[in-house]
Amino acid sequence: MAITPLLAQAGSVPPVTTEMLVVFGVVLLALFLFVTELLPIDVTAILVMVLLTVLPWTEVSVAEGISGFSSTATIAVLAMLILSTGVNRTGVVQIIGRKMAAFAGDSQPKQLAATIGVAGPVSGFINNTPVVAILVPVISDLAHTGKTSPSKLLLPLSYASMFGGMLTLIGTSTNLLASSVAERLIGRGFSMFTFTGLGLVVLVAGTAYLMTVGQRLIPERVPAREDYMDEYELQDYVTEVVVRDDAPVAGKTVQDAIDEARFDADILQIVRDGETYFEGIASKRIRSGDILTIRTDRETLASLRELDGLDLVGTPPTDEELEADADAQTLVEIVIQSGSSLLGETLTTSSFRQRYDASVLAFRSGGETIRSRLDDVELRVGDTLLVQAPTDSIDRLSTNSDFIVAHESETPNYRTEKIPWAVAIVLGVVGLVGVPWGALAAVTGVEALAALDFSIVQTALAGVVAMAVTGVIKPGEMYEGVDWSVIFLLAGVIPLGIALEQTGAATFLGSLVGLTGQFLPVIGVLWVFYIVTGLVTNVISNNASVVLMIPVAVETAHEVGGSPFAFILAVTFAASTAFMTPVGYQTNLFVYGPGGYKFSDYARVGGPLQLLLSVVTTVGIAFFWGLTP
Repeated sequence: MAITPLLAQAGSVPPVTTEMLVVFGVVLLALFLFVTELLPIDVTAILVMVLLTVLPWTEVSVAEGISGFSSTATIAVLAMLILSTGVNRTGVVQIIGRKMAAFAGDSQPKQLAATIGVAGPVSGFINNTPVVAILVPVISDLAHTGKTSPSKLLLPLSYASMFGGMLTLIGTSTNLLASSVAERLIGRGFSMFTFTGLGLVVLVAGTAYLMTVGQRLIPERVPAREDYMDEYELQDYVTEVVVRDDAPVAGKTVQDAIDEARFDADILQIVRDGETYFEGIASKRIRSGDILTIRTDRETLASLRELDGLDLVGTPPTDEELEADADAQTLVEIVIQSGSSLLGETLTTSSFRQRYDASVLAFRSGGETIRSRLDDVELRVGDTLLVQAPTDSIDRLSTNSDFIVAHESETPNYRTEKIPWAVAIVLGVVGLVGVPWGALAAVTGVEALAALDFSIVQTALAGVVAMAVTGVIKPGEMYEGVDWSVIFLLAGVIPLGIALEQTGAATFLGSLVGLTGQFLPVIGVLWVFYIVTGLVTNVISNNASVVLMIPVAVETAHEVGGSPFAFILAVTFAASTAFMTPVGYQTNLFVYGPGGYKFSDYARVGGPLQLLLSVVTTVGIAFFWGLTP
């Protein structure tokens, strides 16, 4: 449906229709499910598609309902995720990160500058979500080596990736989706470097904030010295006991020794005759005189000692004692990735210990540290698990797309020989879209060049093929590298935007917001849209907020006599600046656990930053593009 102003001259609002109310109901249901996570995000997206095609009042046909799967934005995001995976396999980002870490040393300002200096620019050319996943272990190691709290660096890492995502069209999936929606609504999308100028301004302003005010506001939640026993307060939850001669557990296997239905306890390792056993100990039989390291609370331990003939041995073990043989085992944090096969599972249902030969000592979930009844905890995106495992198991976990391991592997298996190919392919994907072929044809006189008008979908898909042919990425890894929940989310929310447009719901909302034009200048209304979009993005997906807000922004622009393109830009930038909550943007979730943050930390640090960038971006849009059509 064409986007035209309704009753703008009269300054009135069109009447509410049944079709609008139904679409608003679907929108509210989607928002409720996104915020509460009662259903996985991809299931919610499919539900939205079903409702829009089944309910006749939405005016969405079946073809339109599933059009999100064939959208250029969806295909482009799919291709860019695969390209990012290929770059990740070469280790080039990690190598850059390590070189910057070497430059930073133990100077906290240099460490922060290195973190932002790597994450920001790189996120402009590789999707910013995998960039953060790649750099979390690099920055964590940088912090601990340099005697700095990881909390001081990990939140800036996430924020810097958002700044960098606004440097080019491919920096984040939000940009690609916004470009697709803008093309449909006003016939004008984004080129590769449309907002690079303003993106650089945002990057500089955000960096200045993080280097000054932000650093003072970020708390040191995780101690600079890496001691997980202290950090997770596990002194009362990990204990060593010796098995007496009369102990009923003697002669039983580790797997059968403790009735887990009655006791919340795990046997982590056995010390026997000076040898430590921890790998594959489930079938190992316990003997008299064995020293067992048990994860449990004091109350359960007292019951076990009374029933099973176990005596305490000295004080609770330290990190060093749990890592007695550093070449054989280690303690490490792992973060559950978006799209992980473990989402919705528990340690029991996923057979975590058996599958990964690793013991979980504690959780961080939703800002809460969990040390007991670990087997009953349902895993969610961003949950951080403190794991004890052999080093070879940690190496396997680090290559598993289900997890982000918060420390770099000692023996990384990167395809460094493929770095030239990966860099050349990414530059080709970006360069072919960014070249002004028409102007080049005019300058050179070669008219054939004018026909070379490539879209990001074409070059990104060609880049995927090139990476597969050159061996940068293996065919199986292409599927593993895609966060399918993001793809289904895009496919689900795109038809929701169509419903908002075709039922007049977007016009209705635009007219309401347009009433602010009676007492605010156009730039004031533009600023309001930035603020509202930013707040919405902080509680739902950034992609969902773009689809919901852009149609309304276009209508509002018509109502107040502003430039629809300027309003689309404001929504696009605001949707990529979800600084105030850990759930607004995936990268915030990735650093939530390793940084030991509380929910309130995001509001304290991100609130002033969001306000600062609302002014910088609004003024920047007015400067670069103007406010009138």
